[in-house]
Amino acid sequence: MTVTTVTSVSDICRSAKRAARELAQVDTARKDAALMAIAQALIAHSDEILHANDRDMEAGREAGLGDVLLDRLMLDETRIVGIARAVQQIVALPDPVGEVIEGRRLPNGLDVRKVRVPLGVVAVVYEARPNVTIDATALRIKSGNAIVLRGSSSAEHSNAALVRIAAEAAVGAGLAEGCVGLVAGGGREELAELATQSETVDLIVPRGGEGLKAALQKVASVPVIYAASGNCHVYVDASANLDQALEIVMNAKTQSPGVCNAAETLLVHEAIAEAFLPRIAGALSAAGVSLRVDARTREILTTQAGAGDVSAANGAASASGELSANGAAPAEGFPVTALAQATEEDWATEYLALTLAVGVVGSVEQAIEHIGRYGSGHSEAIVTRDTGAARAFQLGVDAACVYVNASTRFTDGGELGMGAEIGNSTQKLHARGPIGLRELCTFKYLLTGDGHVRS
Repeated sequence: MTVTTVTSVSDICRSAKRAARELAQVDTARKDAALMAIAQALIAHSDEILHANDRDMEAGREAGLGDVLLDRLMLDETRIVGIARAVQQIVALPDPVGEVIEGRRLPNGLDVRKVRVPLGVVAVVYEARPNVTIDATALRIKSGNAIVLRGSSSAEHSNAALVRIAAEAAVGAGLAEGCVGLVAGGGREELAELATQSETVDLIVPRGGEGLKAALQKVASVPVIYAASGNCHVYVDASANLDQALEIVMNAKTQSPGVCNAAETLLVHEAIAEAFLPRIAGALSAAGVSLRVDARTREILTTQAGAGDVSAANGAASASGELSANGAAPAEGFPVTALAQATEEDWATEYLALTLAVGVVGSVEQAIEHIGRYGSGHSEAIVTRDTGAARAFQLGVDAACVYVNASTRFTDGGELGMGAEIGNSTQKLHARGPIGLRELCTFKYLLTGDGHVRS
């Protein structure tokens, strides 16, 4: 199957608009069949995808991309299988199109239904991650939308291969030509052109850093949902189970440091700081994490590293290595000289790397205040056994996802049972948190009467 090739931004968007009108009326069975065809095509053409990705990886290494960015760019057989499975998981999700949100009969007998409908044409602008190409495409098809993709130049060959394979599979399964389009080859001027296609594009979702967000804010006339930065915090409260706290902090920071739901700041209550900070600092150091610390954190780590052990009064291990009830242990070999002083900029930074800002606070209220000042509204976590502190944190923290005794890494459409997602909105209008199927729909009112006229 040959898919019509169009080159200009306006042509791609017009083609998508035509396809969107048809997609809005396609039934669930045909959309699911198209998704299954895409999943199968990805596996069948994995060699082609890997060859294209090898070209991007080679170019990335030559351009000096860091290890984190290269990892985000890299595809292998396992990742392709994972992408295909994510498409199949979307097939298993309920179709949001046509869902009745509410319905009622007015006193005059007029029936009113509020139903979910596709947005139309959704453009996604994203950086580095070729998996987003398929995640976004699958979500758009299931929600009855056409999609226009604009990836970064670093994934040029990977994205081109993935879009061609997905588009051919979708059209071969009976969807309209133009339902999947790729804008590629231009610079910022191309982004500006896409962002002003208000006659054909209904929504843009940028998935990238603050630079991309700022560039769109300057020019966009199309509505935008920003899947933007994640300056996420983990706060360890006075009553926390320190074993749990260590596991949560390590997972939130080190499992995948280059993603928006990774922790960038650790806040520790002063009541357990002397017990917990040496232990977590040692674990973070062993994992290659560098720390930017406030004065109190530096004092605690410097004092205890110099002493060689932590006193039982602080609730940690003695020189014998025995742990107290709260499970703390000394930070053996922690390189105190590697501690950097945290600046105002550090508290506000999304590192996307193995760097963590660390501070001591006097209460849950101080933690909430700190998060309110520096957080980006993405994902915030408290570790505590105090239900009052947990409730105060849930009510006081203004973020899309607020966790109690869990890692911030769960802010993900797949993890939250929404299937793949195309980003996490930090806005409050229409969509907040993971942008999944329902967030890619709007609604309309369907009204049925029997000769009704307004008097």
